[in-house]
Amino acid sequence: MDLNYTPEQEAFRADVRQFLENNLPDDIRERVQKSLRPDKAMTERWQKILFDKGWGASTWPKEFGGPGWSPIEQLIFEEECALAGAPRQLDFGLRMVAPVIMTFGNDEQKQRFLPGILSGEDWWCQGYSEPGSGSDLASLRTSAKREGDYYIVNGQKTWTTLGQHADWIFCLVRTSTEGKPQQGISFLLIDMNNPGIEVRPIIMLDGEHEINEVYFDNVKVPAENLIGEENQGWTYAKFLLGHERTGLANVGQWKATMKRLKEVAREERDGQRPLIENTRFRDRLAQLDIELRALELTVLRVLTDKRGPGPQASILKIRGTEIGQELFEMLMEATGHDAIAHIPEALELYYTGPRIGSIDAAPAAGDYFNMRKLSIFGGSNEIQRNIIAQLVLGL
Repeated sequence: MDLNYTPEQEAFRADVRQFLENNLPDDIRERVQKSLRPDKAMTERWQKILFDKGWGASTWPKEFGGPGWSPIEQLIFEEECALAGAPRQLDFGLRMVAPVIMTFGNDEQKQRFLPGILSGEDWWCQGYSEPGSGSDLASLRTSAKREGDYYIVNGQKTWTTLGQHADWIFCLVRTSTEGKPQQGISFLLIDMNNPGIEVRPIIMLDGEHEINEVYFDNVKVPAENLIGEENQGWTYAKFLLGHERTGLANVGQWKATMKRLKEVAREERDGQRPLIENTRFRDRLAQLDIELRALELTVLRVLTDKRGPGPQASILKIRGTEIGQELFEMLMEATGHDAIAHIPEALELYYTGPRIGSIDAAPAAGDYFNMRKLSIFGGSNEIQRNIIAQLVLGL
């Protein structure tokens, strides 16, 4: 097997790199590379730039407005964006609900929802987990009762990432209590501006407002917002999770983080020798770099499988999240005692207060705390191991 990129792929990489050099705004690049907090307007501005270029959705086929890139070209694009300091695009719309709409939605739904996702005008969030229904998602209780041309939705979703910004939420709802729990679930698209929806913030360990609780109190949703068939939502949910878990490998982002880790480890702090000169630390760094390169090759194997992401995506989710957690743990270690003082306000766009240590210290502790979630969301890693045992190994 030839693991080298072809001349055509290297030429594509050069084109992407040149585009990023010419079009990625400096203020956005600086904030992302320093791991500081980009605001919503920055994310929207970058999506608009990509959209105008025709690169708004790297994984989409041409028929829906995407560039029609091969899986390897998609990986190259995402890697170069991460290395250049581009903000991460919104996965909930582009990588998660959009493939479901493309595959199971009707023509009217495709025409209605896909353009807004592509342009970045519509922000989406995910309504899967509930209190008591996370890893055991089939036990969800949020109900949708059909009344004429509408569903009346009642219940609660939790851990809803960026729900405070979202225009729409794609939800798993219970439309039947007969048979197995998985057989009574439907996939519904809900306008977040509907009366009866309340979003309450959940402040995380790092002090950030990234996730939310979402309450539905007799929310009236048009039946035309049902994706596919009623009570078949579990099938669509599994399809979506395959795409989500493949994306959670985060190869491009982790390669950019690895680059930053090496830079931080080479710095002298308080007159001490750089940590990169510590043999044990350097050995751990080399081992992690090897594991990241192995993950990249595994992602390529899964992405080039014509059957699409299946249970093998669980392998990517496990290894990708474990590598990410190790990266940020080592970053905090390399930052040293400056990382002890965590000042969330220092990540803001216009912060002018005191800093502890270098600019690298500002996000170190917060990033470490935040990344503890990686092995839980998207289906906990324990559940992923069960999936691998059952569907890959046949145990």
